[in-house]
Amino acid sequence: MSDYDRIASAMAYLVDRAIDQPSLEDIAAHVHLSPYHFQRLFCRWAGTTPKRFLQVLTLERGKGLLDNSRSLLDVSHELGLSGSSRLHDHFVQLEAVTPGEYKNRGKDVQIEYGVHPTPLGPMFVAVTLRGVCRAAFMDFNSMEELLDDLYNDWPLSSIRENLASTRHAIDAFFSSDTASGQGPLSLHVTGTNFQIAVWRALLKIPPGAVASYAEVARSLGAPRSARAVGNAIGANPVALLIPCHRVIQQSGALGGYRWGPTKKLMVQTWEKMRDEPVAL
Repeated sequence: MSDYDRIASAMAYLVDRAIDQPSLEDIAAHVHLSPYHFQRLFCRWAGTTPKRFLQVLTLERGKGLLDNSRSLLDVSHELGLSGSSRLHDHFVQLEAVTPGEYKNRGKDVQIEYGVHPTPLGPMFVAVTLRGVCRAAFMDFNSMEELLDDLYNDWPLSSIRENLASTRHAIDAFFSSDTASGQGPLSLHVTGTNFQIAVWRALLKIPPGAVASYAEVARSLGAPRSARAVGNAIGANPVALLIPCHRVIQQSGALGGYRWGPTKKLMVQTWEKMRDEPVAL
């Protein structure tokens, strides 16, 4: 088991067992490490301590986050967003596939893909010359299924593996110092006009905050379209970079997520903790 796998497994364990308040020794034993070694490894890859991660999990975060989150309508009128995370609409530039490109079904488009380890588990990433077109966790899908899905969206494209071409997308999310040197990260996605509008709205939710499906709908000027917003979020082709994990139900419940509620809560908690100072 790699270090990345151990941290992903430890995070999933914390999410599943938060109600039991597992000790450092319990968590370390789950990933077959000594408490000392596990503590240092977790801080290194997760960016926070196991204790702090567990503290956030045990809070009733959903409703509290909604109560404390600022309106998307307010955020959308600002030039900048608070927080040191780079994942917002000034760093991620979303480009939609043009009607002509859609009609050509990916003809003359070269797509390169790779699977990379992350603290949240292995991720599949695919890129075109214009940007990231796919990102997905490997939790419930095989490589064959992910490639089939990619071929279905880009049937006439040329697709090949190239880890060097896809690593920058992972670095942009998980590294602390790459964004400033590389500039905005581009996404190259295909979707309906409504889906693209929803995905753009998600980029305006500040890191570590959440919004409800209804609030996203209101920000689009379509307050009765919460269900359609949910469907568009479910069709998000680029996990993490288009932050569908930041949308929850009005009640405070997590809501749906393609990779399951455990992964969604893991991502939310990790993102909220990433900019806190680490105390070993």
